Amino acid sequence: MATEFLMPKLGLTMEEGTIAEWLVADGDDVESGTPVLRIETDKTETDVEAASSGRLQVEGQVGDTFACGERIGWFLADGEEAPAATAVPTAAPAAATTAGPAAPAPAGHVAAPSATGGRIIASPMAKRLAKERGIDLRAVRGTGPGGRIVNADLEGVSATPAAPALRPAATGGSVAATAAARQLADLLGVELAAIPADPTDGRVTRDGVAQYVRTLIGTSPGTGAPPAPAAAPAEPVVLAPAMQEPTSVTKLSGIRGTIAKRMHESLSQMAQLTLFMDAGLDAVVADRDRRKAEGRAPSYTDYVIAAAARALVHHPGVNSQITEDGIALLPEVHVGMAVALDGGLIVPVIRDTAGRDLASLGTETSRLAEAARTGALALPDLEGGTFSVSTLGMFGVDGFTPVINPPNTAILGVGRLRDDLVLGDDGNVTTTKRLTLSLTWDHRAFDGAPAAEFCKSIADLLGDPAALDAPAA
Repeated sequence: MATEFLMPKLGLTMEEGTIAEWLVADGDDVESGTPVLRIETDKTETDVEAASSGRLQVEGQVGDTFACGERIGWFLADGEEAPAATAVPTAAPAAATTAGPAAPAPAGHVAAPSATGGRIIASPMAKRLAKERGIDLRAVRGTGPGGRIVNADLEGVSATPAAPALRPAATGGSVAATAAARQLADLLGVELAAIPADPTDGRVTRDGVAQYVRTLIGTSPGTGAPPAPAAAPAEPVVLAPAMQEPTSVTKLSGIRGTIAKRMHESLSQMAQLTLFMDAGLDAVVADRDRRKAEGRAPSYTDYVIAAAARALVHHPGVNSQITEDGIALLPEVHVGMAVALDGGLIVPVIRDTAGRDLASLGTETSRLAEAARTGALALPDLEGGTFSVSTLGMFGVDGFTPVINPPNTAILGVGRLRDDLVLGDDGNVTTTKRLTLSLTWDHRAFDGAPAAEFCKSIADLLGDPAALDAPAA
């Protein structure tokens, strides 16, 4: 029988995936466990294996984004066809007599085709544009493959008042909803039939469920609080056109788009401040030279990561996260290290950082950096970071203001190793090795004095490299 091919959930934080490449052609026979698809999440690209055997019928196209659990294709037996698409349910005749005449669709446009459950078939960009312009996609005719609505179909279409989504009566039928919406509604114990459908999709979405639950919380009995006022719709950001004819244009999608979204959210949702502190590295340089003579030596960044991990143990307020319940202190220290790639930045995570000696830490950071540059990182390598370290010292940078990687409450920037002049008590001038630490922290979680004390602990630990080989106390 036909088996749905669903967008997998590959990690605890994964909510959606974008199809980067189909590794087999539409209509090919595949075996269960065969890699058939490459998807891009907010963290990395990952190959997805067939969950069943049979003839693959593709529904999702390259560039499309789907929520976890949403169908992207079918696995079919020989001679079998995918279940026929179901039309959007129509209103009962009795309702039509009281609702008045239906509003005509804009001239030149007919209702968009729908897939199973009343889904509007449209590209992700078309959906975004329609939402920004207030266009009801159910009144737009798609000219893309299979009647798919594409950007060009929205040209010249005026905003249309979104009609309420038609849904079956509560006594029978099922509500058109995404798999992610059903999962969240089941978890929270709410009825999908009570939640308005997304006018650009024709289904109840996960965001719709979340918004509905937030409204319920604001009006729950016994709180004494009035219903929360409906938030005004955000004005779409209108960007100025290019001042000159560009030599090239790089779309804000994939990893570049994820970075843009996460960093903008980070700055808009946190109270971020940055302090700068110099750390003496004479002892680290001497220790590293000794290790280099004996064999393989850690990098200077490895020393800083080791010191930061041990400082986090002594300053648990920095190893924290803002939650709905308040400031959560996290018992385990997992430091993420920023790795620059050609297309952006990725932050693999060193597990149990405070429990590693310098040799073990150096081996792990080398493995993660190489895996990041070759695209071989697994999702567990990218999840669970409680603090991050980013370095620009190799580019001659002394200090900078790194942006916190949510949901962390702090990030440490590392500058270049430099020679500074020091005037001694005897009047003689000598040189010393130093670098600048740039600590950005979320002022909601802790204040400037604890931030300075934490940074000072890192600097002190860098003055005693032997302490970085001992387990954190």
